[in-house]
Amino acid sequence: MCEHNGHTGRRTFLTGIAAAAAATAVAATAVPEAKAANAPYADPTNPALPDPGMTLDLQRVALVVIDPQIDFMSPEGASWPVVGESVTEHNLVPNLVRLFEAAKRSGIPVAISPHYYYPHDHTWKFQGPLEIFQHKLGMFDRRGPLTLDGFEGSGAEFMPEFKPYIEDGKTIVCSPHKLYGPQANDLVLQLRKQRVDQIILAGMASNLCVESHLREFLELGFEVAVVRDAVAGAKLPEGDGYLSALINFRFIANGLWTTDEVISRLNNKV
Repeated sequence: MCEHNGHTGRRTFLTGIAAAAAATAVAATAVPEAKAANAPYADPTNPALPDPGMTLDLQRVALVVIDPQIDFMSPEGASWPVVGESVTEHNLVPNLVRLFEAAKRSGIPVAISPHYYYPHDHTWKFQGPLEIFQHKLGMFDRRGPLTLDGFEGSGAEFMPEFKPYIEDGKTIVCSPHKLYGPQANDLVLQLRKQRVDQIILAGMASNLCVESHLREFLELGFEVAVVRDAVAGAKLPEGDGYLSALINFRFIANGLWTTDEVISRLNNKV
């Protein structure tokens, strides 16, 4: 984390966030029977929208994983008080390991769209709510774009479980995206250079970077399937980020699959 974020201030901020998230969780579990009956993440019994029928072509598809970093996916990460419940309930990290394994086994390209903030990013003259939130927590902070000093073991580093797949000399590690979508990094260029026009999309956070990447890919003519149990989101008094994204995924993604379904498709069983 950057040194300009004081430990005391960060602890106070985290305490407040954790308390708000806990209050939301208590409210959500106050009527467990009603919650179970509503099954908020379950697909509708009688959907109105058609299944687009996306079929993978292993010559044209890539796995894209967004922000597979400690600050988003580890209990040691800066955002765990607000994302930890969702990361855990969707079995995110083990599912991503399975996706990495399946993608490598099938030989399709794998691309990472990471999130890094450098000291100059903390001098922005205006910000949105989540930008302020991330900067206060010191999420994804690095000491500079030309140095790895302090990077190892920091919140900006990749999860240890993923490093064997990401650091194999074959995975495409793109330049960082700065807000939510891939417009500011080289992800689309790298995919086009591999003749990719189908994407299996996973990572964090569901209603922020994942949804923003999805929308940009669709506008650029890609066919995109989101892996519903390989994404997760924040839970705050403002709302459940995963649920928010899930609704929009149903409306606009070409596919909304589980990890098991993706692996089966990569194995040419579907």
